[in-house]
Amino acid sequence: MTKYKVVDNFLEEKHFIQLKDIMEGRIGKNINWFIHQGVSSDNTNDGYYFTHLFYEHNLGASHSYDTISELLKIVKPNVLIRIKGNLYPSTSKIIEHSKHTDFDFKHKGFIFYINTNDGFTKLKDGTKIKSVANRGLYFDSAVEHNSSTCTGNQPRINININYI
Repeated sequence: MTKYKVVDNFLEEKHFIQLKDIMEGRIGKNINWFIHQGVSSDNTNDGYYFTHLFYEHNLGASHSYDTISELLKIVKPNVLIRIKGNLYPSTSKIIEHSKHTDFDFKHKGFIFYINTNDGFTKLKDGTKIKSVANRGLYFDSAVEHNSSTCTGNQPRINININYI
């Protein structure tokens, strides 16, 4: 059985609304989204998605790094590995991306869901965690898992934190 923890209403409402508005491009700092071919790795053909890198290689990689401070206060990572925003464009039917691990060494993962849609994160045991706005998912991102697209008029947006 895969170990994980789901926390709904993860952020206080005011912090959530502010982060959601920024991630969806409604107010304040603009999030720059960069396209990637292959969702599970650059060498696969399982679609495309957009990312925004907040943190990598011991550096805040984004002018918007401070927008995720409330998330970090709660997650409390000892050591950050990477923080990135993911934006999956909607598709006419749900597409499951290939299984992958975030890194090939022992570490933890946390996904924060920005919006509610019919997409999901699928864990190794087949458990599907639905994309629900203001939901947090703690899980072992060194174990295979996969993402999906969503259908409808909006993209699927989340923030992925890898840490020790």
